[in-house]
Amino acid sequence: MNGKVAVSSVVIGALAMLVVLDHGRAASQMTSPTSKIGVVSMRDVFKNSKKHMQYTGQAMSRQARIRSELDNLKKEVDGQEAELKTFKQGTADYTQQLQVLFEKRSKLQSQQEFVKQQSMLEDKKWLEDLYQAFQRAAQAIAQEKGLELVLERTEPEFPIPSDELMSTLYMHKVLYAGGCVDLTDEVTARLDADETLKP
Repeated sequence: MNGKVAVSSVVIGALAMLVVLDHGRAASQMTSPTSKIGVVSMRDVFKNSKKHMQYTGQAMSRQARIRSELDNLKKEVDGQEAELKTFKQGTADYTQQLQVLFEKRSKLQSQQEFVKQQSMLEDKKWLEDLYQAFQRAAQAIAQEKGLELVLERTEPEFPIPSDELMSTLYMHKVLYAGGCVDLTDEVTARLDADETLKP
């Protein structure tokens, strides 16, 4: 009888131990997520990036210089128009001045179009390079932290212009990111340290 009681006590004790261990394992699984997810705000990274600020400053300086050159060219056109009025229509001097005026106007218009296209191409190239550096930084940090997924979590800024409302709302996908690892500051620092990204 004593042997049976001893065996029963051991079995009951072992079962109790398994229940406690299983409960502890279940509790730890509930407190630690099965997958690790990171979030990052691309808008905040771009806004706070020193390299992006540097590019923006350089672009504004370049635009100011170009605007000044175009203003000077516009003054030349205005001067040629004023001078044309001093000549009598139908004379050789009038015709010659008219030709000079058209050449100046043509030069001004072509310069304005060239500057517009050049600026768009430079901005496009910069944003492509910036995004690629952003993506590399987010990926590297996620791998270092053992994250399985990183989501872009930029929230819309209200009010939104009517013509952009639906596209902005459709693009906003992460509605809640509680408990996710926010990589925004680390991605910004890594992006600024990226030697391949040159403004």
